[in-house]
Amino acid sequence: MKIYRKNSKFNIAGDRIKETRKLVDLSQAKLAAKMQLKGISITQKSISRLEKGERLITDYELIAFSEVLGVSVAYLLHLE
Repeated sequence: MKIYRKNSKFNIAGDRIKETRKLVDLSQAKLAAKMQLKGISITQKSISRLEKGERLITDYELIAFSEVLGVSVAYLLHLE
């Protein structure tokens, strides 16, 4: 499987995750804890890498981020 980058990033949701996380006043560590409560094993460092576009995001992580942050998957994917 070939992994593609766009503008040297591995995902397009990272900037929206960071923006929304800051709007709801969550640190990366607190967001990681909330994700872990949803059953997603993710660390603060992984969230940092996601936000910078240095890490791929899986479909189930994307859904969990949208639920935890209270936004739609479409918003995270820049579709709305």
